[in-house]
Amino acid sequence: MRVENAQAPEAAAADPKPEGIVAVETRSSLEVARRRTFAIISHPDAGKTTLTEKFLLYSGQLAVAGAVRGRKTERAATSDWMEMERQRGISISSTVLSFSYRGLVINLLDTPGHRDFSEDTYRTLAAADSAVMVIDAAKGIEEQTRKLFQVCAVRGIPILTFINKMDRDSRDPMGLLGEIEKVLGIDAVPLNWPLGLGDRFTGVYDRLNRQILGFQPGERGSVLVPTQATPVPSLDQAEELGISHAVVQELELLDEACRPFDRARFLAGGITPVFFGSAMNNFGVEPFLQAFTELAPPPGQRGSSEGTIQPEDPLFAGQVFKIQANLNPRHRDRIAFVRVCRGRFTPETELSIARTGEKLRIKGSHKLFARDREEVEEAFPGDILGLASTGNLRLGDTLCEGKVFHLDPLPRFSPECFALAICPDPGRRKQFANGLEQLANEGAVQVFLDPEAIREPILAAVGELQFDVVRYRLRSEYGVDTEIRPLPFKAGAWVGASMSTLKQFNLTLGVKAVTDHRGDPVLLAENAFSIRYLTQKYPEIGLRAFSDNLFGPPQ
Repeated sequence: MRVENAQAPEAAAADPKPEGIVAVETRSSLEVARRRTFAIISHPDAGKTTLTEKFLLYSGQLAVAGAVRGRKTERAATSDWMEMERQRGISISSTVLSFSYRGLVINLLDTPGHRDFSEDTYRTLAAADSAVMVIDAAKGIEEQTRKLFQVCAVRGIPILTFINKMDRDSRDPMGLLGEIEKVLGIDAVPLNWPLGLGDRFTGVYDRLNRQILGFQPGERGSVLVPTQATPVPSLDQAEELGISHAVVQELELLDEACRPFDRARFLAGGITPVFFGSAMNNFGVEPFLQAFTELAPPPGQRGSSEGTIQPEDPLFAGQVFKIQANLNPRHRDRIAFVRVCRGRFTPETELSIARTGEKLRIKGSHKLFARDREEVEEAFPGDILGLASTGNLRLGDTLCEGKVFHLDPLPRFSPECFALAICPDPGRRKQFANGLEQLANEGAVQVFLDPEAIREPILAAVGELQFDVVRYRLRSEYGVDTEIRPLPFKAGAWVGASMSTLKQFNLTLGVKAVTDHRGDPVLLAENAFSIRYLTQKYPEIGLRAFSDNLFGPPQ
């Protein structure tokens, strides 16, 4: 594997480090090597949250796994902590689950699969070192899977693939491999192979270790399933051990035609190892989890305004990739999710907010497990911290010890849906305003103000379902009923000129001037053409499309 920014031996000899620093760096290196921080991505209903639950089951975090379906009669999924998620059976907000497995510290980021919440997923992927892509065996590559894969590819995140629901009617496994390679443009290397499909799916053949892993059903997949491992010395003997002739032919074809697995190419994003199984019945989950811990990379280097930083560097640096209020409905709390990128964190660490230069007073630091949390004494690169925030932290903020610098900005998104938010009860306007301000700080929605109708803010989101979440959370967390009225706008742009200057220009029909949460002017338009037209006609306005910049350090 490639090792970048390594110190030359002669340089190390010329600049010996004190024994205490060497000891600290050795401890830090060991802790970094133990971390695995990854996100799970998929199209809705591919089984992503179910697989998350089974990881927790096999790591000993759950005695009985919840299920996403049938929640009126079964346990709700641990990772879906928000009541609306439990009611609708979908993941709405990214969730952090930290647990130990086989001597490693696993930080699992369960992301929303629905496209309307894709910006939350994009930001969360910035905190991951690898990703698990879950594919429905009956449907193959779906739209949201393709989009999320592209985000991972741009960021160079290595991906492991789990083809799920093999216990149901499914497509031909060879065809699924071909589709992964054709649609996603990445080589797919199966490390196991299904033994039977649908109700005949009873196990997998482990291609690396040359053995059959046979499964026995548990109680609807809620408990661990026994796995029987049977060595297969040669494929010539496979049929004698119960593998069908058709599957033996497929395995022989794979051995002849399939590229061998190359971990270096995997880490570089050139290939994806593929595994088959059924998360609902726990078939293939444990072998996949074990393989993940062996293949997935530990935390690596990160880009910044000061160049590349290494996780083993002694001074702390981390990035806020998510802000969530009211994890505990009994308190009006606000938690900033921080990915540790460098150094060691303790509650005594003196941090600065790079955006403002101000010192950060830490009132509480937590290790997260869905909505549950516990006090954390130290954290290392790859870990996800929950820092109690009083509102001084924003999405994309870099927190650093020592010299101030900016980590690379979070992924950007452009809103496509706009609506008026109306509070029918004048007596609840304060709660209405406070709630919208908090949701805007979380990145759940953007809020614009119309100078001519300041009491009716304009909401902007990637998808309309986000408006349902806003309405639900304002009612459940702030006691405010809200009316949402769709608006015809589809595009927008930041404005370099002041609002008073903007009023001097003859804007086209279908364009509206509003202000953002900072008070800066913004143009909303019914189509992207209007923005392009105004950009060319009035270059002095300094229009900048939404997609150009949203989060991250100031430019």
